[in-house]
Amino acid sequence: MKKSNFKYNRINSDIEKALSSIIRSEIKDPRVGLMTSIVKTETTSDLKFCKIYVSVLGTEDEKQATITALKNASGFIRYKLAHAIDIRNTPELQFILDESIEYGAMMSKRIEEVIKQDSMGGNADDQ
Repeated sequence: MKKSNFKYNRINSDIEKALSSIIRSEIKDPRVGLMTSIVKTETTSDLKFCKIYVSVLGTEDEKQATITALKNASGFIRYKLAHAIDIRNTPELQFILDESIEYGAMMSKRIEEVIKQDSMGGNADDQ
């Protein structure tokens, strides 16, 4: 059992690396945002399907346009993926918008603002 988990983790990692490279260098669609990254990939045990979680920094329209462009290019991306990695079957790709990176960046910004306000308030009390 442990051996097969290692196998699927390796396959998911290989797919993630290859997709990142393909999206960065092969996709010429202007709808794909510059700040697009692959967060996670999950393949089914039979390797027929792969969920790809994609993070896009930008407006809601830019996010939806990027996901639409990736879905439209999924055949081309799958073709390139088949040549990039060595597995028997190349899975069908399903792109899913993941907003965890943007949420983390927003929370970090809020924390910094609170710390800044706290430090400014603390300085005023000292005077």
